[in-house]
Amino acid sequence: MKTTVKGFMFYIAFVASLGGLLFGFDTAVISGAEKSIQAVYNLSDFAHGFTIATALIGTIIGALICGKPAEKYGRRWSLIVIAYLYLVSAIGSAVIVNWYSFMFFRFMGGLAVGASSVVGPMYIAEVSPSHWRGRFVAFFQFNIVLGIVIAYVANYNIVGIPHDWQWMLGIEAIPALLFGLLLMTVPESPRWLIKQNLVDKARMVLRKIGEPDVDREVKSIEESLEDTEVVGENLFQKKYFYPVLIAFLISSFNQLTGINAILYYAPRIFELSGVFREGAMMQSIVIGLTNLTFTMIGMLLIDKVGRKKLIGFGSIGMFLSLFLVARGFYLEKFEGYYMMLSLMGYIAFFAVSLGATIWVVISEVFPNSVRAKGQVFGSMTHWVWSALLSWFFPIFLSIGGTYIFGFFSVIALGSLVFAIKLPETRNKSLEQIQKELT
Repeated sequence: MKTTVKGFMFYIAFVASLGGLLFGFDTAVISGAEKSIQAVYNLSDFAHGFTIATALIGTIIGALICGKPAEKYGRRWSLIVIAYLYLVSAIGSAVIVNWYSFMFFRFMGGLAVGASSVVGPMYIAEVSPSHWRGRFVAFFQFNIVLGIVIAYVANYNIVGIPHDWQWMLGIEAIPALLFGLLLMTVPESPRWLIKQNLVDKARMVLRKIGEPDVDREVKSIEESLEDTEVVGENLFQKKYFYPVLIAFLISSFNQLTGINAILYYAPRIFELSGVFREGAMMQSIVIGLTNLTFTMIGMLLIDKVGRKKLIGFGSIGMFLSLFLVARGFYLEKFEGYYMMLSLMGYIAFFAVSLGATIWVVISEVFPNSVRAKGQVFGSMTHWVWSALLSWFFPIFLSIGGTYIFGFFSVIALGSLVFAIKLPETRNKSLEQIQKELT
């Protein structure tokens, strides 16, 4: 029986995490197409950066507006809408060759990415038992990274064929359709069902996911909702200051160490070393595989070692690796594998720490009644920084990589201080965390 229940929970986590795979694919696939897009539409560096950032502007809005639909219609139905936004965006971006249309469909894809970064981890956290929660929510991050690797591999195999950049963008339609269909086979969040007074349905879901004491769990969720509803549903109040601060800081450190800017422009960074376009894309695959491997390690460790120690360990490694990248730009040390190995070091330490923990921590620290709003706030903070960095990164890179990578290294060092102050949440129920942080 336990094996069956655990298998069902893995299936739920797998399906919900396909939104993460599409998130990662959409994030990274543009790295193979961005130079062709600049040439096809004859864009300046500033216009080019804005075109790439259009999707990221969509992520900010998607993260901002998805909370209310997720509260009103449920987590599962919100994910289904997100799946078909991915589908339409992929087809439209690839088929219609017009700059304004391209930006519109990339913006639509950004809406899906931003919304899935909120609703996916929230859904998994609310469905998972506490002793599996960190691993299952981290599975969302694993799928993000897997999507990035798949995008890099697809780009490497497609580059050079006629209309290669259109094929790169359009192939995303296949996993998007699969995501939408598989979501019809998973249950709704029991915590959302209880908020809607659908207690009997929530009991059924809790039994399916292997909750040992369904009555006690239902009572605990109902009490947590009653406690928070006394003071209202506003997220920005003194009671929730600590969870809001944690979400803001982990989202900021996650992006301001440069991860998305590096993933978006990886081939361009490697081309500075003089390799051909195909060689740059192969090195991007190596970066992606490094990311995937160490995200898996982070998944295995997150419920054993805890969130706090992983972030602390990773921050030291990120600082040293980014410092070496900045030094490489300063000395113009591009020959051999210096730059690739330095970036691989950064990616490895990021993946095992901030990469593996961000969506877990944000999904855990907010109480049941404001979790959707808290998830929106954390995700939106993440995407605002990502959009700004991706927009201006080509300009920073043209000035010189020393300054921007030096900045990234200082931020990485700052995340060590954050890790020291961060409370540990592993092996605690969401309701227990709520009592400790509010």
